[in-house]
Amino acid sequence: MTSRAKVRFLASDIWDAPDNGKRYEVIEGEWFMAPAPSWWHQNAVSALIVIIGSWVRPRNLGRVVPAPTGVVLDDENGVEPDLVYISRDRMHIISERGVEGAPDMVTEVLSPGTAARDRGLKMRRYAAAGVAHYWIVDPANRTLEAYRLGATGYEQEGVYGPGSIFSPTLFPGLEIPIDELWA
Repeated sequence: MTSRAKVRFLASDIWDAPDNGKRYEVIEGEWFMAPAPSWWHQNAVSALIVIIGSWVRPRNLGRVVPAPTGVVLDDENGVEPDLVYISRDRMHIISERGVEGAPDMVTEVLSPGTAARDRGLKMRRYAAAGVAHYWIVDPANRTLEAYRLGATGYEQEGVYGPGSIFSPTLFPGLEIPIDELWA
């Protein structure tokens, strides 16, 4: 019986990946594939980055960044939320490789393959880690759900749909027109 050598990929191998709408990554020499996010998923993330970033940066409130940004919540939980906000007072959790600790806010934009995990397991992990604000954006229903961490987990602050304006408690004075997420 002959043993096979374990093949290790190079980061540059992603340039030779098939052009088939999927994302290919090389992580620690291992090859990974995931479906690319939908247009509306990425459009919502981009809109939120512009809206929130335009509010946060000039006021020196902290930093807001989109995925892919690694977030290590604890020894067993490393995630890549679609959007991460860290307040100025908690910038010490930002490291060269990403975020090491609970951000002040995370946002997940639902995709058919991730919706159950975003509403279930990840939501519980974020709460257990102490992420104070959790937003779920649903492109299919064109809604944003805002949650705030309470004594027993997340409490829903509201659901905002077409034609409504979301005024996050995290950013007093900011108004997010929900229709802008789909424009």
